[in-house]
Amino acid sequence: MKQTQKHIVIDARTRLSSTGRYIDRLIEHLQIIDTQNRYTILLRPDDTWKPSSKKFKTLVCRYRQFSFNILDQINFAVFLKKLNPDLVHFGMAPQEPLFYGGKRVTTLHDLTMLRFARAGRLPRWLHFIRMTGYRILLRLSLKKAARIIVPTEFVKQDVLKYLPINSRKVITTLEAAEAPLKTDAVKPGQVSDSFILYVGSAFPHKNLERFVQAFNIVQEKHPELHLILVGKKELYYKQLERFAKNSINGAHITFTGFIEEESLKWLYEHAQAYVFPSLSEGFGLPGLEAMVHGCPVVSSNATCLPEVYGDAAHYFDPLDVQDMETKINEVLNDESLRSQLIANGYQQIKKYSWSRMAQQTLSIYTEVLNDQPS
Repeated sequence: MKQTQKHIVIDARTRLSSTGRYIDRLIEHLQIIDTQNRYTILLRPDDTWKPSSKKFKTLVCRYRQFSFNILDQINFAVFLKKLNPDLVHFGMAPQEPLFYGGKRVTTLHDLTMLRFARAGRLPRWLHFIRMTGYRILLRLSLKKAARIIVPTEFVKQDVLKYLPINSRKVITTLEAAEAPLKTDAVKPGQVSDSFILYVGSAFPHKNLERFVQAFNIVQEKHPELHLILVGKKELYYKQLERFAKNSINGAHITFTGFIEEESLKWLYEHAQAYVFPSLSEGFGLPGLEAMVHGCPVVSSNATCLPEVYGDAAHYFDPLDVQDMETKINEVLNDESLRSQLIANGYQQIKKYSWSRMAQQTLSIYTEVLNDQPS
């Protein structure tokens, strides 16, 4: 019997954000593997993504993400209902509107926001209200979802501790590293030949102040060594830059801001080590990207990172600056250890596949679409 075509809506408004690679790779691979169903992909007004499959169409969604405005919540729910979907996949919880009652799947990357979100420029009282609203939306999002997709077993267990729900409702679909950047590597200007590297945001949970402190100790034994920090210079990076300039070896710390792919490739290929000091991650893509380019990884042992990196990283306690310094020095000083980490890294990245992630997600869609109302 011929399968009935279903209409699946995917909320991809996070595609251009720092966590957007997941949803971007999902919709790219779904176009290849699903020739049966039709899709509507919701995009931000500034997103110019175009589908390659005729079964996919895009639609601009002008509603704010994670909005606490009651009118936004109502209007977004009406907007979705008018699309008449058989299933909606929200690419990051809790994006879904409170008043939408249709079948939905939601992806939860981690619970970092609950533990490490700071007020930033907001007054403390307003930050408290915002986080209260976020918790309410998150709990309702997880309760109403037919399935909750998470990137690691660590996050799955974290969700089950946070909210008493059926464990079969929470499904792990591993993410993946990218292939090596295809562009020719180009050395960025004013970069030392001897350096350790970090690529990513500077949000509080990234633990970069302790990393700077550890680097100051490392640099005493390696006076030629520099620290290169790559990431868009937003509020927290600017705060970190001020902190680093006042540190003992601030002159040996470089903040590149955003850089082009050819420069990023050169940094990965020439770094003495990639250091990932994070306190909380849902998956930890940057370390895998370093492994793809043959860069040894020195990583925090927090949350999901040992699960994702396996024996392809040299681990430290992210709360212990001295331990961080020790493990970085061990990788810098031991050529055999470096070589083993690089070899293990090449093996580790083979465990992950965006295509497999998309296939698993499509299986989740099919399962939910075939579920009968209770």
